[in-house]
Amino acid sequence: MTDTALTYAMRTVPRYTSYPTAPHFHSGITDEVYAEWLEKLGPTDTLSLYLHVPYCREICHYCGCHTKATRQEAPLVAYAQTLGQELELIARHLKSPGPVKHIHWGGGTPSLLPEASLRDLAGLMRVLFDFAPDMEHAIELDPRVVGSSLAHTLAEIGVNRASLGVQDFDPEVQKAIGRIQPYEIVEQATAHLRAAGLENLNFDLMYGLPAQSVDTIRDTVARTVGLKPGRVALFGYAHVPWMKKHQKLIDEGTLPSPAERLELADVARRDLIDAGYVAIGLDHFAREDDSMAIAIRNGDLRRNFQGYTTDQGEQLIGAGVSSIGRLTQGYVQNIPDVGNWRRAILAGKLPVARGLALSTEDLLRGRIIEQLMTDYRCDLQAVCRSYGTDIETLKGSIAALGELVRDGLVSLEDDGVVQITRAGQPYVRLAAAAFDAYLADSHANTGARHSMAV
Repeated sequence: MTDTALTYAMRTVPRYTSYPTAPHFHSGITDEVYAEWLEKLGPTDTLSLYLHVPYCREICHYCGCHTKATRQEAPLVAYAQTLGQELELIARHLKSPGPVKHIHWGGGTPSLLPEASLRDLAGLMRVLFDFAPDMEHAIELDPRVVGSSLAHTLAEIGVNRASLGVQDFDPEVQKAIGRIQPYEIVEQATAHLRAAGLENLNFDLMYGLPAQSVDTIRDTVARTVGLKPGRVALFGYAHVPWMKKHQKLIDEGTLPSPAERLELADVARRDLIDAGYVAIGLDHFAREDDSMAIAIRNGDLRRNFQGYTTDQGEQLIGAGVSSIGRLTQGYVQNIPDVGNWRRAILAGKLPVARGLALSTEDLLRGRIIEQLMTDYRCDLQAVCRSYGTDIETLKGSIAALGELVRDGLVSLEDDGVVQITRAGQPYVRLAAAAFDAYLADSHANTGARHSMAV
């Protein structure tokens, strides 16, 4: 590993699941503004629904999600009822939208909702919205709470893709991150899901965890490959204890060094590719016949708050505490605490906390960033033409690519085509950051702090 590679890997930049990024949202986007945006959607606006459930049985030390611990059923039942009321409120503001192309349940652990609540919410969505025949219906699962009954309920309500939070199979790593989850539990969960007819499975793995080594991550990858998920996400652990206080439970002395972290990512990536998985963007892998591998070949891959996705819904509508939606006009984020979220809904108000109206320049730069993050390539001239502007608009951003070009991580052609080289692919977020017009002011104006680039 060169000193240059290590220097780049240690830089901190956003993950770019949105542009502009969430720290730049503000309270000027109100429920009235959001209602106007929803009411303008028409038949050509296909929908994607994201439902956030902010509950887990316990909080893992590494967790970066917006969630809280509960072992009681009553809060879950009450939450599901209010979530249904929010969906009804949203639907009342929709005049004649297109069909729903994608549903994603996230959290937290959305499958903690009682099975009766899951059925009720799924049934309600079928009444409120028009489902496309080829709709993908996905849910995030904790393998420790997946049994036969839940698996069959998920199949019954139309779920056709499930993501299992695995992270790492090594017992010492699991102890260090506060998530004891033996291999046998994950094996059994996958068996229950497949027995119920759910064949499209994703595994989420992590590198950069405490007590992790090359040997442990290679063993985790080997065990993952043996269970044959269609997709694998390999995320870098983001240690942000200033944002997530429970991460202080992790002994920082047991975290891999930046050089070790980069080696863990490289080893896991290589083993997944050697096992026949296609590398998808920064951190995803898919079997050749998976829809994500097909999307990358066809140029249809997208990126949103769930990361890389095949979701083709034009308008992303979020429901639930802290959820984020993205419509043509801009971003909307819900109130982050359950009490105020519920009170807004009971008052008949869309529970909006903040958001951001998108300018033409935001859309332009967002398109460039998404293309770099998904295709490792962007024709700047073509994108500028599509937004009625000249490439001169990007003069500063092109100049900011200079050191990446000098070090062989990016190539920039005279015709304005930016290409991330093979050596530069692990650092693609740095190239994306060159086109982020907000980044220079992030620390000064928002206090935003970001995770390492690799």
